[in-house]
Amino acid sequence: MTRIFIPGITPPTQQSQPAWWFAFVGNKLLIRNDTFNQIPHLINLAEINLTPVRTQFIGTIDNHPCYCAELPKDTVPPQGMIFRGLRELYGILEEDFFALSGRAFQIMEWDRTHQYCGHCATATTQLSGDRAKRCPNCGLVNYPRLSPAIIVLISRGEELLLARANRFPQAMYSVLAGFVEAGESLEETVIREVKEEVGISVKNIRYFGSQSWPFPNSLMIGFTADYADGEIVIEEQEIADAAWFKKDNLPQIPPKLSIARKLIDAFVSS
Repeated sequence: MTRIFIPGITPPTQQSQPAWWFAFVGNKLLIRNDTFNQIPHLINLAEINLTPVRTQFIGTIDNHPCYCAELPKDTVPPQGMIFRGLRELYGILEEDFFALSGRAFQIMEWDRTHQYCGHCATATTQLSGDRAKRCPNCGLVNYPRLSPAIIVLISRGEELLLARANRFPQAMYSVLAGFVEAGESLEETVIREVKEEVGISVKNIRYFGSQSWPFPNSLMIGFTADYADGEIVIEEQEIADAAWFKKDNLPQIPPKLSIARKLIDAFVSS
């Protein structure tokens, strides 16, 4: 079931219907601790005896308001609920709610970390009608920050290149990814990251799609590319192993919600 999410900045003037509350302690999200693992659906958090530090309206899903909330660090989850990290909830929450949880976390973190101006330390004010904070002293305006990153599937005929990063579970392999540096185009980032991480050159770089990735505030921009030349030489500080794999003999790969998996599935089915 696909739900309809409409982003928003201005909350309803009267909160008379239940809303979805994406409430966080640090980077852990409050969910119901049952077989459904649902986000709390309440008129306000006072219904479960919680008092948020601050909240932000983020829009509506199927005409129900959605809020993110920062909770005090010492908050104890109400009975029947639990705090869990977003990575733990990947593949557990339904896809629409996982994506919205990521949006909520990024807006909550932006709200928390921009209470004061980074230039002159004056308390900031929330702009009406815009997701931004303005310094009343020096005029500096801050919007929620995004860190763009490329992710690329490299093919060589019927083979694709997969790598296992040092941070991955031991058996899992994925496509290559890396953050865009200042002054780079996305295509330049693809060329640089591939060369740095596995030592080969690529050609025919083509856009595939994108995915918000809230770890902590990335936008993953997907590409495909063809092998051009070179031998695999891994960058050992980041990559534990890399190799060419046949379509019908893949190692363990990322779960289906990720753009990495979408890239792999599209190649295998082509």
